[in-house]
Amino acid sequence: MAPPRPRAAPSKRRAAPPNPTADDEFNLDLLRAASEGDLRLLKMLVWALDESTRDPREVVGAAKHKGVGALHIAARNGRLPVCRYLVEELGVDVDAVDNEDLTPPFWAMHGGRMDTMSYLLDHGANPHKVDDQGFNPLHRAARRGDPEMVELLLAKGVSVDPVSASGTPLHIAAYNGHDEAMKILLKHDADCNKIVPGAETPLLVAIAGSSVKCVKLLVEAGADVNDGLITPLVAAGAEKGSTACLKYLLEAGANPNVPDNFGRMPIEIAALDGSREDVEILFPVTYCIPTVHDWSIDGIIHHAKSASMKQGDHSNVRRMAELKSLAVNSLKRNDYFSAATLYSVAMKHDRHDATLLSNRSLCFLRMGNGHKALRDALACSEMRPGWPKGWYRLGAALMLLKDYESACNAFLEAAKLDPWSPDIEAVLREAMNSLKTSRGATMAT
Repeated sequence: MAPPRPRAAPSKRRAAPPNPTADDEFNLDLLRAASEGDLRLLKMLVWALDESTRDPREVVGAAKHKGVGALHIAARNGRLPVCRYLVEELGVDVDAVDNEDLTPPFWAMHGGRMDTMSYLLDHGANPHKVDDQGFNPLHRAARRGDPEMVELLLAKGVSVDPVSASGTPLHIAAYNGHDEAMKILLKHDADCNKIVPGAETPLLVAIAGSSVKCVKLLVEAGADVNDGLITPLVAAGAEKGSTACLKYLLEAGANPNVPDNFGRMPIEIAALDGSREDVEILFPVTYCIPTVHDWSIDGIIHHAKSASMKQGDHSNVRRMAELKSLAVNSLKRNDYFSAATLYSVAMKHDRHDATLLSNRSLCFLRMGNGHKALRDALACSEMRPGWPKGWYRLGAALMLLKDYESACNAFLEAAKLDPWSPDIEAVLREAMNSLKTSRGATMAT
């Protein structure tokens, strides 16, 4: 027996007749009902379709605003009864993608909706499906630092070490300082020594994130404190704010007398930045370096600064060229972490080279760290305001952070400086389209 028809809704919420001229309004009504969890209104809209010649399942499945469907919105807002109705009665695809290849589980994850995520996975959603950046929901949950969501996904059988451009979920959690999420991943046997092009080991990215808690967790789990193209102590010496990490690595057995590719000890790299505290920590355990004539803390700092500031020093020029060459080769291998570290070391020799900031911003961009990419891009554009690439990098970082309006302004500045660049024209158009899409999606939801 068919269910009784409910009384008509108030005029302001009455379903628009399903005809071509009313399609947009009808779709918006349907999406609003899904967003608000108004199951009664949603069913009314579907029953209105019953009276037409249109298939309700096809219409509801196709009802999208800027690529976002009813199930996506309901999942993000935790409207579980709506999700059940859409999936079980209307057969909406649980793996339908939006314009960024995000499926409903991604939206549930971003909303922190545990019950909705569990429901979607139990009803056939693919937890390994990736978005347009190559991340699956576990990568995203690790980036958000949501241990409960990480636990749920792993309990549902998601692989603990899927690789993306930013590494495994463990790399991503370590880089963002999410130690609670890391504990869950390590409990499920995530590989703490896994080397991923573009991310190196989880220990190195934890140092880059200056998180001593994450460094400790990895070392306790068996991370090698002396391994890597760039050793952990070299990375700690090159990274600002990593004094606590450096101290802990020494306590954990890291060797302070293993040089980098240019033969410099960690103490020399720390001294390049004038980090007296780091030099004091490393001094008692570092062998005497023959080229440092005054083997004292002040002598080492003076030696490092003098070497980096010396004009016309052919060895320094050669070293800078080698650093840049190694960084470029790392970029070609998609080893963005190593490239970023090499650019950081190069900047200790030359703090006024905007190209180093631009290139390091690109590395952070490829690693998915929009905030660090933005920091370097801002510094680059301030250092060389007349350089279009600096504004281009700034726009790219803002796009990653989904600040589309500011990205448009940055790309407009780049276009003014280089009006004939097809690349700038293309990214400006993309930013403007993203701004329109985001504003439209906001209105729909």
